[in-house]
Amino acid sequence: MTPDPAPDPPSPAPELTSGPRESAPGPASSAPGPRGSTPGPRPSAATPGASAASGGAAGSIPRISGTARRSHPRPRPAALPRGTASARPAFQPVTIRTARDAVTAAALYLRWLGYQDVRRADQRPPNGIGLAARGLLAQVDPTVRPASLRDVECLWLTAMTESAGCVYFSLAGYADDARAVADRLGVPLFVLDLTGTPQPVNSLADDLVATGA
Repeated sequence: MTPDPAPDPPSPAPELTSGPRESAPGPASSAPGPRGSTPGPRPSAATPGASAASGGAAGSIPRISGTARRSHPRPRPAALPRGTASARPAFQPVTIRTARDAVTAAALYLRWLGYQDVRRADQRPPNGIGLAARGLLAQVDPTVRPASLRDVECLWLTAMTESAGCVYFSLAGYADDARAVADRLGVPLFVLDLTGTPQPVNSLADDLVATGA
């Protein structure tokens, strides 16, 4: 027997070759565009008031703030203080014939000075008739006896307990010590003449007439 022939050696595998490689992209061209113009810098965002700082755009009116447009107010003439003698009309007196007339004259005078809601006082004084207004107590003495030191002191003490001022009206005047204590305690004193016009006795009464309530 003849041996079988040896098999043919395997043919070499075909060599694989890659296709043409793509070239790497080159740097971006900085050549100008078709029209050959180079783009300028972008305009920055406009800031408020920029046009006003540079004098404003042509044809535009600069805006004026409200404060600049507001003019200063003209000074007003000074008003007269409330109750001053120059701001009040002349006092219209009531002739005093009775004790009631004396009380009426004192009440009218207090209203003329500027006191509101003049009425009879709740507490009756030891002598005479009491009147009350907002922030004030008044005593009217229609007798023919001059008011005493005790009369003035009692009025002042009563006014102190009510946190009010006080004023005294007398038809017959005041004793010397009553006038002295009134100046020390700050009590204005008035004398009622028969025409019904109260007359100031001390400087405190003069000040009250000048300034009013």
